[in-house]
Amino acid sequence: MTLVVRRLTGAEIAEWIEDLARLRIAVFAAWPYLYDGDLSYEAGYLREYAAAEGSVLVVALDGDQVVGAATAAPMMEQKAEFRAPFEARGIDSSRLFYFGESVLLPEYRGQGVGHAFFDHREDHARDFGATAACFAAVIRPEDHPARPEGYVPLDRFWQRRGYAPIGGLTTDLAWKDIGEEGESAKPMQYWLRQW
Repeated sequence: MTLVVRRLTGAEIAEWIEDLARLRIAVFAAWPYLYDGDLSYEAGYLREYAAAEGSVLVVALDGDQVVGAATAAPMMEQKAEFRAPFEARGIDSSRLFYFGESVLLPEYRGQGVGHAFFDHREDHARDFGATAACFAAVIRPEDHPARPEGYVPLDRFWQRRGYAPIGGLTTDLAWKDIGEEGESAKPMQYWLRQW
């Protein structure tokens, strides 16, 4: 297989919305997100994201098939509840980039695509004047019944990239887990890298 990783901005992002929506639903259905996604909701969310000034989409392609994608946008373009934990700590959100999803089909993992996703987003953030980047990862209890045996979180990968969880810097996001009747709030830990 020959993988190509491309960085897209502005109007280029729009043509990939449906592919990214399907990919998010497929990848986030697995642990630890267990996301019971809806295609129309996803497409709307992603169109709003794509309209944000400074947003970037990095896609991994196997031929013409999208097998992975990662997003980023200035923190100032995010909803107030995303910015609030940083601003409450005196962190200048005008110089901060928020890295959204990073999703890759399992059969394409371990080939350096995750690093390429971070490289492209970090380069884009620096080009846009950012001095730091962050993302949020779901916090699930160790004894969660859906936790796969032998699951290894991505913490060490993120740490090797220079990111660290910031104690007490969390937020809640609501979505419907597979098997849930409706949405419920999930705690999310922010990770930060400054350069």
